Amino acid sequence: QVRLQESGGGLLQPGGSLRLSCTVSGRDISSAVMGWFRQAPGKERDGILCISTNNINREYADSVKGRFTISRDNAKNMVYLQMNSLQPEDTGVYYCAKGLLGTCQLRPNAYNAWGQGTQVTVSS
Repeated sequence: QVRLQESGGGLLQPGGSLRLSCTVSGRDISSAVMGWFRQAPGKERDGILCISTNNINREYADSVKGRFTISRDNAKNMVYLQMNSLQPEDTGVYYCAKGLLGTCQLRPNAYNAWGQGTQVTVSS
C-alpha cells in the first residue's frame, strides 16, 4: 500500500521561501507522475505543479509560475516543492499526490494516492 507524507510546512512572512518534501513508501515512484496540490481555506483543492517520470516535463498553474518549482529524487522516493516569493494568497494545505495516468496533469482526478497535507501560512 502506497503512503505519502508531506513535511516542511509552517508560518512565514510574505516574500519568504519554503521547501516542502514528500516521502513516498510502499511503491517505487520512478514510473509515476507526481503532483502538488493546494487547498486554500474554503476553496477546492487545486493542482499547482506536476512532474513527469523522466524529471523533464512539468506543468505549472499560472498562480505559481516563476515562483514555485517541483523536483523529484527517484532514488530516494521523494518529491519536493520549492516555494519562493510567498504571498498571503499562497496560504493553504499543500498535498503531495501520485498520478494515475502517464501524463503530467493538474486535475485532482488524475491522481489516486494522497498524503495528509501540510499547512503553509503566509502572513505578516
